[in-house]
Amino acid sequence: MATLLRPALCPLRRLLGGPRPAADVPLRAGSHGAGLLYPDHIPTSPLQKLLLAAGSAGMALYNPYRHDMVAVLGETTGHRTLKALRDQMRRDPEGAQILQERPRISLSTLDLGKLQSLPEGSFGQEYLRFLDVNRVSPDTRAPTRFVDDEELAYVIQRYREVHDMLHTLLEMPTNILGEIVVKWFEAVQTGLPMCILGALFGPIRLSAQSLQVLVSELIPWAVQNGRRAPCVLNLYYERRWEQPLRALQEELGITTPPVDLKGLV
Repeated sequence: MATLLRPALCPLRRLLGGPRPAADVPLRAGSHGAGLLYPDHIPTSPLQKLLLAAGSAGMALYNPYRHDMVAVLGETTGHRTLKALRDQMRRDPEGAQILQERPRISLSTLDLGKLQSLPEGSFGQEYLRFLDVNRVSPDTRAPTRFVDDEELAYVIQRYREVHDMLHTLLEMPTNILGEIVVKWFEAVQTGLPMCILGALFGPIRLSAQSLQVLVSELIPWAVQNGRRAPCVLNLYYERRWEQPLRALQEELGITTPPVDLKGLV
């Protein structure tokens, strides 16, 4: 049995030991080596994807902050959903432009000086404040590895890289409760299995008080906003920095959170 499984486990060893690519490298088809569709692509068989999905699901549920395992789960379970999201982007003028130009979000592509100079209340200023207050960086997003289609690989990479923008739009912190609320919004918006699993099983670690607030107020709010907002992957965020956050929220149909999450975990 060990001999049979050894080839199937090779991708996991490469995942844990391989170097990270530059965050500003565009995901495009090209010559990246035998069988590789984009930088850092790891071709996998259906059996290998099944093993990776099972292992990453267990680790992600045990430790929601294992973002690398959450990323693997998304790549190995969301093929049909990614195709549907890609088709939504193709049908939308702004989404189609994003697919064509393949913008990346990282410290090397962001003009931090420009963001700092923007007016108070602008989307760019609020995004920068979110990164600073929560001590997060756009460079922490895992690279796509296991999606066997270069366009779909970009779609899930784009989803990861705009995650912090969604936190900013929803005014959610990065604590467990805030992440669960964003996952509910993303689950409704994208239908990705990893978002649905995170939304359903994430609350297990919450206190009784936080769970009560989540179920009674925050989940209904997140679901309502997720249904009302247009596809968030069709927004060219990098061209909305100057727009007031409130105006952008109104454009997307996103309302103010019903409760303040400070003090809730």
